[in-house]
Amino acid sequence: MTTSTRVQPVNEVKDPVYRDTTALNAPQKSLIAGGIAVAALLTVYLLATQHIAQTVLLGIGLLLGYTLFHARFGFTSAFRRFMSVGNGQAMRSHMLMLAVAVTLFAPILAYGYSFFGTGVSGYVSPVGVSLVVGAFIFGIGMQLGGGCASGTLYAIGGGRSVMFITLLFFIIGTTIGAYHLPFWTEDLPAFEPVSLATSTGLGYGGAWLVSIALFGLIAWITLIIEKKKRAPKMAPLPTTTGWKRIFRGSWPLFAAAIALAVLNALTLMTRGTPWGITSAFALWGSKIAEFFGVDVASWGYWQGANAAMLESSIFADSTTVLNFGVILGAFLASAAGGLFKFTKITMGNFWASVVGGLLMGYGARLAFGCNIGAYFGGIASFSLHGYIWGILALAGTFFALYLRPLFGLSVPKSNDSVC
Repeated sequence: MTTSTRVQPVNEVKDPVYRDTTALNAPQKSLIAGGIAVAALLTVYLLATQHIAQTVLLGIGLLLGYTLFHARFGFTSAFRRFMSVGNGQAMRSHMLMLAVAVTLFAPILAYGYSFFGTGVSGYVSPVGVSLVVGAFIFGIGMQLGGGCASGTLYAIGGGRSVMFITLLFFIIGTTIGAYHLPFWTEDLPAFEPVSLATSTGLGYGGAWLVSIALFGLIAWITLIIEKKKRAPKMAPLPTTTGWKRIFRGSWPLFAAAIALAVLNALTLMTRGTPWGITSAFALWGSKIAEFFGVDVASWGYWQGANAAMLESSIFADSTTVLNFGVILGAFLASAAGGLFKFTKITMGNFWASVVGGLLMGYGARLAFGCNIGAYFGGIASFSLHGYIWGILALAGTFFALYLRPLFGLSVPKSNDSVC
């Protein structure tokens, strides 16, 4: 039996549409074959030219993209639902993801476990003006751009056309941010990085206990707010039943939360640092700028350890390989569900994507990462800056709720049947 439910269309225009929420299309076999062929060719190339770790990271990226798409695991939508109507379902899945992540990260960081003998280190960054400004404008940007950093990649894999615009201006914004970064980090006030594990005397065991308590408290608060506001439930997704659901149907948020945490831990042990996304955008943009004669090598951002990245192939950059894997994994997931389709670009969502992409790119550089590197990776690494990033991004989201209608974008309302 199928049902019709009021849901928002993929391009997020104001007026909701009605569609069958349980039907699943037939697999797009030719697209699946094409995606597998591209993944195989990229695997062969990496094996022939790069360290084996790059091939492993491509596989992890494929799984990340597959997971993100199948669960529609969002950060942008989670923040928007919570700040607009009080729905905390997705926010609680974030807390589960973070709880599993800190449980896995604690022993890895404490004892230096890795697959290839490299050292491991988490994302622990300073708390200062750059973080506050960067996270706030990133929160605005992801609500206008239609997706965060991970959301941009998996939406592109699913064929959402406007996200190509978001990605382009995301790259431009983060490249400008890289150029300006020394001003924000060296000329403006900032405190030293704070780790709940190593800066407090708690150790990784104590930091883990504090983290779990905080996640439980946040989840409890979302339940109180959700009950008080009588928030509408999240819209159901097309799915199937039985074992086929693993490959074609929508996944529960809790399953995706656990999978993402495990995959992030595997990333940490493979390359020595957690999952990240936007440093690759700065690299791509800087290489393009260099091609057109810009002396990016003289920028402060590309001094020291970063200099080698600028001189090497992008395929030597582990974040780039992960990003390609996420896009391909999401593409395969969308094709398996028969859901890959290029979508309509309107004047409103075009300009929202331009502004949103620029804000996200610039904000990510200032805030030492995005929803993945700063929020997910930072909190999983027991860094105080990850929590502050989340608070400021929520504030940016609230502000953006008043901007979205100016571009014809939807905002959930308390009288919606679903959000």
